[in-house]
Parts: sequence; structure tokens; C-alpha cells
Amino acid sequence: MSIAFDQRDPLKRRYRRFGTLLAGLVYAFLLVPSLIVIPVSFGTQHEIRFPPREFSVELYRIFFSSTAWTGPLLQSLKVALIATVVALLTAVPAAYGIVRYEFRGKRAITLLMMSPLVIPAIVMALGLYLYFSYVRVTGTTLALVLGHTIYVTPFVIVMIAAGVQKLDPNLEFGATLMGAGRYRMFTSVVLPQLAPSILAGGLFAFLISFDEVVISWFLASATTTTLPVKMYSSIQWEISPVIAAVSTMLTVLSFVICMLTAALQRPGTPGQ
Repeated sequence: MSIAFDQRDPLKRRYRRFGTLLAGLVYAFLLVPSLIVIPVSFGTQHEIRFPPREFSVELYRIFFSSTAWTGPLLQSLKVALIATVVALLTAVPAAYGIVRYEFRGKRAITLLMMSPLVIPAIVMALGLYLYFSYVRVTGTTLALVLGHTIYVTPFVIVMIAAGVQKLDPNLEFGATLMGAGRYRMFTSVVLPQLAPSILAGGLFAFLISFDEVVISWFLASATTTTLPVKMYSSIQWEISPVIAAVSTMLTVLSFVICMLTAALQRPGTPGQ
């Protein structure tokens, strides 16, 4: 009723239209830098120009035929996949325990697990670098996996905890009454209902790890360079048009994963 009343008020209708227009302009201003790279990526290797004089897929061919680019790409995929699996194995029981149970030190443990969300990435990267240097693993794939896992796990916990809060505890209580142990109740009742949240959290963790550059910059070496670090280094020492092709592929990857995550968070599913 209040909405219908607002629609009859010309002043409020004008304010709503002005707000919508302003929001559209702000979104367009933020999106233009990402979208303008797409046509540039279909130019030639001789120049970075918008709009390009000639359209081709030459930059993509150079990217996939050069080990200087495919090596960091494979390294990023490997690190992101392993970090995602480890983060899920940690986050699922952690999120369920935080939401369902009360125990001594719960608040302190929760704050400790969520601390990477509030600590600046540069500070955490420096701390990881100093610690991993002390245990002599800096510059290895193991260091990258551990650093990325620490960084993405809180995001996964938040998404899965939201899914656990949507679950009906009476189903878990009923399974327990029927004689199911905690492990069987968790695997047969909780996990199937949490599948959309787990998958969405995994996709989100993969995307964050794949795009992460600050921690990777501190922890990577010449043999473990990831794709974002390679891009940043290339911008520093040269201006290669191949950067436009890489940026376009990362934009498409981010868009696809965001759409899949949004589809998994549809109304009525745990984790909404």
C-alpha cells in the first residue's frame, strides 16, 4: 500500500528515477575500464589501441603458444584448486560447529578464523613471508597454497555458515532420534542440504585465489609465479598487448563464476 502511495507522489517518483539514473551512471563508470579491454584484446601485437585498427585473435594465440604465459596460468590453476579444496575441508566443519554448538572460547576462535577478513592483505602477506622464510618454504608452491588457503577460508566459512543457518535443526534431531550417529547424520542429512552453499563457496574461493596478487607477490619465486604476478611484472617492465587478452579471459572467468554463484544462491536454497 505504501509503495502504491509513493508511486502516486510525483516528487518521490522523481527522486526514485534520479536515484536509479545516478546508480546506473556510477555502475557504468566502474564497468567501462573492464569492458574497454575486451575490444583491445582483439587487436594485433603491434599496438594497444581502442578501437583497434584490425581485429584478430593474434593476442590469444600468442598467449597460449608462449610458456612464459601458460606456465603462470597452470601455476595459478594448481594453487587455486588445491587452496579451494583445503579451504572447503576446513570451512565446512568449522562453519557447522560455529553455528550449531556452544563451547568455551567460541567467540575467540571465531574471531581468530575470521581475522584475515579485517587484516590488510599487505600486512598478512608480509607476516606470511617472514614466517615462511623462517620455516624455509618461501618461494614454493606449498607456501602459495597455505597463504591462499588462509586468505580464502574466512570467505568460505561466511557463505557456508549462512547455509547452515537456513537448515532445519529438526531434521538433524530426527535423524539422531532414529539412531544415526553424528558422522552419519552429518553426511546423510546436513551435507546434501548444504551442497549449493558448499559449491558456491568453492567457486568463490577459487576465484579469489586465482585473482590474488599481493600474497602471491610476496610468496612466489621465479619458478612459482602465478598469472596475476606475471601480469603485474609485465606491466612494470614492458607494455605487452597480450595483457589485454589475459584481462579479457579473467573478466569472462569472473563473470561466469559470479553467475554460477548467484544461481546457486537462488531463493529457497541454503546459503541464501
